[in-house]
Amino acid sequence: MVSFSQVTKRYPGGFEALKAVSLDIQPGEMVVITGHSGAGKSTLLKLMADIERPNTGTVLVNGQNVGTLRASAIPFLRRNFGLMFQDHKLLYDRSVYQNVMLPLNIIGYGAEDAAKRVRAALDKVGLLGKEKALPVTLSGGEQQRLAIARAIVHRPSILLADEPTANLDAAYAAELGELLRSFHQVGVTVIIATHDEQLAARLQPRRIVLDTGRVVS
Repeated sequence: MVSFSQVTKRYPGGFEALKAVSLDIQPGEMVVITGHSGAGKSTLLKLMADIERPNTGTVLVNGQNVGTLRASAIPFLRRNFGLMFQDHKLLYDRSVYQNVMLPLNIIGYGAEDAAKRVRAALDKVGLLGKEKALPVTLSGGEQQRLAIARAIVHRPSILLADEPTANLDAAYAAELGELLRSFHQVGVTVIIATHDEQLAARLQPRRIVLDTGRVVS
């Protein structure tokens, strides 16, 4: 499903975030990517979703070379993904319901089907009773659950989560870990970049360890 072959990513200024990385992630796997700050974890996720492109090497998603896609094809690629990044970019002037509805509006779902999907996603993360609330009124853990609901509302086959438990207390982090596990159990490929060793130990996934841009384990 996801394959990296000798991928190097160099940012302006010459910093190499990834160096000749090769790896494969199979459909339905749960994978945790760990490593020090700056090891290349976030870059790895961004390359998968074609947010960044490699300087050399090949990134394949479902057999597509994402580094050569035309701009018009990128939205179709991203329908495979649910994306959760550290800055989850909630729209603070819109309600919980409207935040989750946004990706369905972009994709073009019909109103009735979209409404059902939004309420199902909010129910899954325990926020159905707060659909009219603004994100600013939610706790940090609830905002993170809202980000998950928005990421999975279109039922993606791959969920990418970058530091999903950052700034959460232990109870919320454990709850979020179980939520990620529940998506994996129904066949979603879950790929998590994290510093959280407790999360990794709890989920017991396959682990990929990065060090200065290289896969070391």
